[in-house]
Formats: sequence, C-alpha cells, structure tokens
Amino acid sequence: MKLPGRALALSVWAGLMLACVWVIAQTHFVADLSAFLPKAPTARQQMLVDQLRDGAIARLVIIGIEGGNAAERARLSLALAEELRANPAFSAVQNGAAETQDKDRKYFFDNRYLLSPVVDAEHFSDSGLRQSIGNSIAALSGDAGLILKAILPRDPTGETLRILEQFSGESQPRSQAGAWASSDGKRALILAQIRDSGLNTDAQAAAIEAIRAAFERIPERDAATRLVMSGTSVLSVSSRNTIETEVSRLAVASIILVVCLLLLVYRSFRLLGLGLLPVASGAAAGIAAVSLVFGHVHGLTLGFGTTLIGEAVDYSIYLFVQRAGGNNPDGFWRTIRLGVLTSIAGFAALLWSSFPGLAQLGLYSISGLVAAALVTRYVLPQLMSADMAVRDLTRPARILDSLIDRATGLRWLIYLLIAAAAIVLLRAGDIWNRQLSALSPVSAAEQQLDTELRSDLGGTNLRYMASFTASDEQSALVYAERVGSVLRELSTQQIIGGFNSPAFVLPSSAAQRARQAALPAGPEARARLAGAVAGMPIKAERLDGFIGDLEAARTRPLLGRADVKGSSAEALLDSLLIKREHDYLVLMPLRAPDGAHDEEIDLRRVDAALAAAGLDAVAAIDLLEETTSIFDSYLREALILSGLGCLAILVMLLLALRSLSRALRITLPLAGAVLCVTAVLVASGTQLTILHLIGLLLVVALGTNYALFFDSGAQPETRGDVRQMLVSLLVANLATVASFGVLGFSKVPILAAIGTTVGPGALLALAFSAILARAHDHAHAR
Repeated sequence: MKLPGRALALSVWAGLMLACVWVIAQTHFVADLSAFLPKAPTARQQMLVDQLRDGAIARLVIIGIEGGNAAERARLSLALAEELRANPAFSAVQNGAAETQDKDRKYFFDNRYLLSPVVDAEHFSDSGLRQSIGNSIAALSGDAGLILKAILPRDPTGETLRILEQFSGESQPRSQAGAWASSDGKRALILAQIRDSGLNTDAQAAAIEAIRAAFERIPERDAATRLVMSGTSVLSVSSRNTIETEVSRLAVASIILVVCLLLLVYRSFRLLGLGLLPVASGAAAGIAAVSLVFGHVHGLTLGFGTTLIGEAVDYSIYLFVQRAGGNNPDGFWRTIRLGVLTSIAGFAALLWSSFPGLAQLGLYSISGLVAAALVTRYVLPQLMSADMAVRDLTRPARILDSLIDRATGLRWLIYLLIAAAAIVLLRAGDIWNRQLSALSPVSAAEQQLDTELRSDLGGTNLRYMASFTASDEQSALVYAERVGSVLRELSTQQIIGGFNSPAFVLPSSAAQRARQAALPAGPEARARLAGAVAGMPIKAERLDGFIGDLEAARTRPLLGRADVKGSSAEALLDSLLIKREHDYLVLMPLRAPDGAHDEEIDLRRVDAALAAAGLDAVAAIDLLEETTSIFDSYLREALILSGLGCLAILVMLLLALRSLSRALRITLPLAGAVLCVTAVLVASGTQLTILHLIGLLLVVALGTNYALFFDSGAQPETRGDVRQMLVSLLVANLATVASFGVLGFSKVPILAAIGTTVGPGALLALAFSAILARAHDHAHAR
C-alpha cells in the first residue's frame, strides 16, 4: 500500500490530535460508583440505584472523637455538631445533645394526637377511653412506669408511648457527659447527613473536608484528641482518592518501565520519542472517544488505559527492529493488520455490555489500538530519517532463536500443563466471586473502622427496604400511610419485625385532619372521661390537662416540615422522605422479626401482601441480594460477551487464513495460556471477578498478535528475518508484560485483577506460540 505524502499524513494526524486534546479538555472525569451501576436498570435495580444516589445509606457520615477524657470528647462533640448544623452542606446532625432531645420530646408530646396512629372516633368513645386509660394504669407497674406516671395526667390514653413504640428496634448510643458515646465510653459519636446526592462524590468530599476543618478550628482543643470518620460517603470518597492516586502512580511506573526497556534496546532518545508517539496518540483517541460516547470518562478506564502503553508500543517496536535488520516491514503490516482486527473483534463484544465500566473499556481499547496502529503505519515512517535504526541485535536474535529451537523438545510439558490446568478448573467448583465488594478498593483498616463505628452507633440494619416514588410530598405521605397499614399487619404476623416510615414523624394532612375530627369537643370529652374513669383509681379532676390538650389539638394548625426543625425527627424525615428534582423518594426500612435466621425477611410474602392491597408501586428489596444480583447479571453477561469475543476472533482468523487447521494452530497456545493463568489464580485461592474475565479476553487479543507472527504462512523467508521478528516480538512482549504487570501491585482490586491475569498470560501466550509453532515447523520439514 502506498504511503500518503509526508505533509498530508502529518497534517491529518496533527489535526486529529488537536481535536482529541480539545475534547479531553472538556471531558468530565469521574471515579465514583457510576461504573458499577447498570445503564438500563430494571424496576428493582432502579430502587437500589435510588438508595445509592439519594438514600440515607449513601449520605451518612459517622464521626468519632477519640483521645482525651470523656468531658473533653463531649465538649468537642457539642462544638463540632453546632458548627456542622450551621453548614448548609448537611441536612441533619445528631449527637445526643440535650437541646435536641428536648425538642424531640416536646414535638412528640405536644403533637401526640396528630401523630398517634390509633386516634380515631372509636378510640375516644366511652368504651375506647375506658380501655385506653385502664391499659395506662396497668402499665404503671411495668418498665415504662416512671414515664407514664409523669405524663398520665395529660396523656391518660397513652398516645406518647404508642408513638414511641413505632420506633421500637431503633436504638441509640449511650449518653456520656451530655453527648453520644460508644458502648465502651472511649469515643464520642456524631451522625451527620450530607445534603447532596450520594453519587456526587465532589460534594461528599467537600463535606468531609468541612468536618475536618471544623474540628481543627475548635478552640483549646486537647492535642491528644483526634477525629475518625466512616460511612458510605467517607468510603466512596476514599475509593475515589485511591483510584486517582493508583492511576497516576501506575501510569508513571508503566512509563518508566517501558522507557527503560526501550532505551536498553534502542539506545536512542529520538527513537524512544518516536516509539511513544503511537502510545500517546492511542491514549488521546481512546479518551476522546469514550468522552464523546459516554459523556464522561471513569478513572478505572484511565487505569486500564495505562496498559495501552504496552500493547500500542508493540507496533513501533516491530517497525524499528525490522528496519534495523534491513528488512522491508511492509510484509509485516499484513500480519499486524490482522492482529489489530482480531483485537477489535474481541473487544467489540464489550461495547454491548450493560455494565458501563466494561463498555468504556471496550471502546477505549478499540479506539486506542486503531489510532496507535495507524500512527505507526502512516506517521512514524514520515518522521524517520534514512539513517535512523536500532542498534545491531543480531547476537541476541541468534541466542533467542537457539533457545526456541531447544525449547521445542518441551512441547510435551506445555500439553501437560494445559491438561493439569483443565483438571484443576474442573475440580475447583465455583470459581467466581459474586460480591460487588470484591471490586472495592476500600482497605481492611477502613472496613474495620466502619464496622466499629456502626456498632458504636447501634443503628438499624438497613438491608431490607420498601421504597416508592411520588409526585409530591402529600401524595408520598398518603401512600406511605397505606403501605404502613399493610406492614403493620405483617409485623403482627411476625413476617417482619417492624418498619419505619416518614408518616411516623409527619403524617399526611388528610390523616391529621381525620384525627382532629375524631377528637371530642370539651364538654363532650369531659362527660366521656367521667364515665370512663368511674371505678378506677384516678379522678377525672386530675385529668383537666388532658381535656385542655384535646381542645388545643382540635384547632391547632396542621404539622409541616417546619415543625420538626432542629429535632432528630427532622433527620429521620429527611432520610425517609427525600425531595428530588422531579419527585419524592420514599424509603421505609424493614426490620427482621426477632429470632429470624440470619436476620432474614421473606420478601415474597411482603410483596404478596402489598400486591393484594393494590400497592403495586412499592418495591420491597433486599439491598444485599440486589447488589449480588446485579453482579451476577454482569458476570453472566461478561461470560457471554467474552465468549462471543473469542468466537469473533476465531471467525476473523478463519476468514483471513482460509484454513481451519491454521486457525486452530494459532488459537491452541492462546487457549493454553488462558487455562494455565486461570488455574494458577484459582489454585492460589483467588476467586475470579469480571475483571479477571476481561483480562483473559485481553490475553487472547494480545496473544493472537504473537501467534500470527509465528504462523508458518506469515513468517519471513530468510533465517535472519525470522530472528529479527523474534527480537521484535520479545521486546514488544516484555513491554506489554511490564505495563500490565505493575497493575498486579495495585491497591485497586479491579486493576490488580487485570494485572495478575494479563501480565503472566501475555508471557505464556508468547512462549507457547513460539514453542508450538517451531515444533510444528520442524515436524513439517521432516
């Protein structure tokens, strides 16, 4: 193929690179959960996405203050909480302060007749009053006796306790020196809720930094005290920071390794610069393509992109080394072109993935490799002078050729390794890790701190959730009350242990009006009360406060969000009734019944009860099961797509080579490398994830390039040319192994999985291809 003119080739390349740079400058780079969320979620998956984006789980920060004495920790807790409440980044801050507790008691007691779920006309009938008052008197000898004795004159029907019973199972930390503390008393505790979405990692990071800054500003702080934090927000920000740091570190390490290798071979900074040109061009094209298609580029895509250094630099190595041998490299381009096409065929399958992370990797790889190959083919020759060449590599080429000749006698060992690997995998059972947490870069220390702080806080297990959306606040509260009536019955049947609802702290206006209408007027209330207490050890005259409160409740304004301001009820309401841009998200956490196996709930019975009541808009989900289900669906899909990718590579080889035997001969060493790497990982105790699978696909894509060069139909005619080819393949392979190998040391499991798979896999693919191909050539020659 005739090369385009120098000016045309360089102009087109420069123009396209400038366009890529412009796109990259406008690109939004992210490192949040978005890579793990489905592109087109089902209704149940959407509910999980809602929890991760807007739910309380995603926006809570658990703060611990350690060191110093209890009084100092409590002082710091109160000062920090006060400053955070004034910060608009936080929708609620709780630390057990007396002021907040007083507001809670006042809110629930003063508004008990509008909040109590049992207030209706029957409840305040003669018989209803008598039964309620009798129950309250009987309860004086129970655990709540002291509370009842204090409030009985104004609340003889026990509405306050009924309201509090709705929150049974909701525990709070102990109080020490006027603030929450851990059970061992060594930590002061604060629970803060960030206002922004859980997927807005920048806002989460800013809020977390605001907490640290506020703590540092507290005057006269004991130097022995320190701040610790955890929660989903903190772990998300930590994950993002880890990913960003690792991507930068690995990119530098990859570049250093490859540069050192190429300098060792080239002994020329000019050749080194030219050799890295396809890499830079491929990376720019890959980032720009992903940005244009997806609207953003994930940090993990960039981390994977550092490995493009190894594969993209292969093409320039082939060019330079072949030129050093005095050979015309044009014949090699047919083989390289087929290698690029097979790689495209393999990675194209990922473009259809519903896992955004995989789709981005597929597009990045295809765009980057095509750009690198085109730059090597049409741009580098225009920039190379006639006297530019790699140093004489004849001696290492002869040594390498001799080693391969000797290794052909070990082909039986390759077959033995492949057979042993197959046996290991057949006996291994389930080799896949189906937990999304397997991809998390959160360290063991961070996970331990999170477990400790959650235990200190004593919060409810938020594994099960009933959830729905509504167009406005009142519709949301009315629907929550309908759902609550069904869940209350399920609780009575011990199908669930209890639940929470935003209607517990703010009933709908319709419910409040109905409760007001059920309250008897003053004279009628007195008459009913006198009849109800007849014969009881309490006089009606002692209950004048009760009559006055009834009358006030009948005419008072309905409750709204402003009435819960500054109380813990506000935090609860904001975490369960979440205003979004176009609707309201309602969350109703479910508790497992006492004694349930592994604290599990039979959600099928919950769904059936909700459906029977016509509440089809509600989804009751197990967050743990749903995350596992999403990962399972990704894994199944990735297995199918990887299989299709490998099939596409095989079909491409068949079409290009027009020989089934040649195609199978090329794929045998690749299959062997995949089996051996997988067996080693499994035998070492590693459970495979999606990214191991993608790494294996990459081994096939990379290995195909090597195997094609060793194919007898593609090899050069002279022995010298063969040796030059071997050197170029070895250098290219070492560059690939180096760039992928550094990923194996990453703290990010996703990147480590690719590194531990592709690094050794590429090396085995080259070794197996060389030995088996040479053995075949010797046998054919005989």
